[in-house]
Amino acid sequence: MSPEIFVDVLRDSLFIVILLVSAIILPSLFVGLIVAIFQAATSINEQTLSFLPRLIVTLLALMFGGHWLVRVIMEYTVDLYQSIPTVVG
Repeated sequence: MSPEIFVDVLRDSLFIVILLVSAIILPSLFVGLIVAIFQAATSINEQTLSFLPRLIVTLLALMFGGHWLVRVIMEYTVDLYQSIPTVVG
């Protein structure tokens, strides 16, 4: 296994991880920002007001994007298994 192949596999896997995590985290980040602006404008400092909407949006992102997330990781896994002969040989 040459170092170039190892670097390519590592780069692809890190890209997949960043893509999948950002698909879940970014909607929660935007909702948290909107709730924080709302809390700052109204001077409401309730912790559940900031936590519950982010939790709901994260669960909705998993629910609606779960099929896509599983498909991406399965395609990457199949590509990785199919590239074993070129990596070893």
